Amino acid sequence: MPSSEVQRIVLLVGLAIFGYLLVYTWTQDFGPGVQDTPPRQEAPLTQGGDTTPIPEFPEAELRDGVPDVPGEGISVPTGDDDVPVDLATPQKAEPERTALEDPVRLVHVRTPVHEVWIDRHGGDIVKLALPRFPKAVGSGETVTLFDRRQDHVYIAQSGLIGADGTDRNGRPLFTTRADEYDLEEGELELELRHESNGVALTKRYTFDADDYLIGVDLDVNNGSTDAFEAQVFVQMKRDASRPEDSGVPFGPRPYVGAAFTTPEDRYDKIDFEDLDDGTYRVEVDGGWAAVLQHYFVSAWVGTPGEVNAYYGRRLSDGNYAVGFVGPQFVVGPNQRASVGAQLYAGPKDQRRLEEIAPHLNLTVDYGFLWWMSVPLFHVLDAIHSVVGNWGVAIILLTFCVKLLLYPLASASYRSMAKMKKVMPQVKRLQERYSDNRQKLSQEMMALYKKEGANPLGGCLPLLVQMPVFLALYWVLIESVELRQAPFVLWIKDLAAMDPYFVLPLLYGVSFYAMQLLNPPPPDPMQAKVMKAMPIVFTALFIFFPAGLVLYWLVNNLLSLLQQWYITRKIEKASA
Repeated sequence: MPSSEVQRIVLLVGLAIFGYLLVYTWTQDFGPGVQDTPPRQEAPLTQGGDTTPIPEFPEAELRDGVPDVPGEGISVPTGDDDVPVDLATPQKAEPERTALEDPVRLVHVRTPVHEVWIDRHGGDIVKLALPRFPKAVGSGETVTLFDRRQDHVYIAQSGLIGADGTDRNGRPLFTTRADEYDLEEGELELELRHESNGVALTKRYTFDADDYLIGVDLDVNNGSTDAFEAQVFVQMKRDASRPEDSGVPFGPRPYVGAAFTTPEDRYDKIDFEDLDDGTYRVEVDGGWAAVLQHYFVSAWVGTPGEVNAYYGRRLSDGNYAVGFVGPQFVVGPNQRASVGAQLYAGPKDQRRLEEIAPHLNLTVDYGFLWWMSVPLFHVLDAIHSVVGNWGVAIILLTFCVKLLLYPLASASYRSMAKMKKVMPQVKRLQERYSDNRQKLSQEMMALYKKEGANPLGGCLPLLVQMPVFLALYWVLIESVELRQAPFVLWIKDLAAMDPYFVLPLLYGVSFYAMQLLNPPPPDPMQAKVMKAMPIVFTALFIFFPAGLVLYWLVNNLLSLLQQWYITRKIEKASA
């Protein structure tokens, strides 16, 4: 086969692989079937003065503690009767007011890291905002993780089910000491109380001023003459819509869906649409169940030493439930018992997640190249701890990667320099054997061997960089540490596209300059492909994170210097 055809095929195959990886990732997270968030509706969600009793939850049956088909086992609330309430309505603090006496029913908690609204009906978290994370650079509006609106549902539920569970036939109505709680430092314990048939239930939320982990405990005080049997359940109820901040336009989108840890898989992702075909179930000692989105995660974490029945399922109202049911417990007459779980609701902080539960840090999802992304992030983070600027850290990381790949790239550039040297001889061979392709191929291969040139060497630097490119892409788009990280001047967010396209255009110029130092391909078709590549990649990089384009631009500039130096050195040696 003629060498020009070999070179053309290898180049096209390399570009095809790179293009396939981008298209595959794009279709997985951005393609058909993925729902976008509907426009937010600001219609009133309550009617003032309405004291009509709140309807009970319809039942969703369980088998072996996991939602299955009606008519078997015990039941867990689906939350289908959740009545949206107006979270903006101000509340007046009145001690021990029941949910039925308060049409709004919400308890408001403020901490340095959380702003939370809890519905007294069921004691669920129906809204949770993150004060330290603005939606956009310079925006006064913060990221909202949980929310319950007419057009969007994402809440955290918990309670007791089983033979005597307070949530078995409907949600309990709690009382609280106040409607408003503020925490500036230390811890805050918020207690919601309910009593029925001689059994007193206290649901206790424990907030920490500096931590996104919330403790949720259910204390049972059995004052009746009969034993009390129940199981704790916790779940996130969510629709399948995407959050507003869900990735780079026209680029691969971060994963939005459920995830579990199992004895077989440390990190098992379950798309919401997969739950349309049936219930997911697994039993795990301790374990966790999470719902992921861009930069943020919510996760129910089980108690180590307890075997919990984890599940994911589609509810009758079209939403999805992700959580677990704990083991059965019995409280004798005049006895007390406490069960519970922990709820993490906040950013994907790898170090903190790793401390909370085994493998929870894997919810920072770097994709199939995680084995490259993880060390890249740690190196980048170490550099940032010294220089204090993520843009400068990316530049220094580029130097490190370039130094690591120097032997391979140096050999490739020497091959290109030699190819440039023999190009006049190649053209003469093409003219001499224009009617005999087999002879032309033999003579060209003999020439390459004699001069130590490799016609495929020019493709190598680009292909070697592709895995690093994709791995760094996921580091920039998935690591919350780089979210809204400024660099210099106009670049206020390295994880977003360059607003003025300066970096992509500079990248295109550097790519074109690199081509000028390379020998022109002998094949006309290949030459056209190579000429179009700077334009194609510049157009593509317009939509990619500025930090990624910065990495590639610096890499190109270093490659230019290296290529110029090696070419000049070989030309001097030849002269």
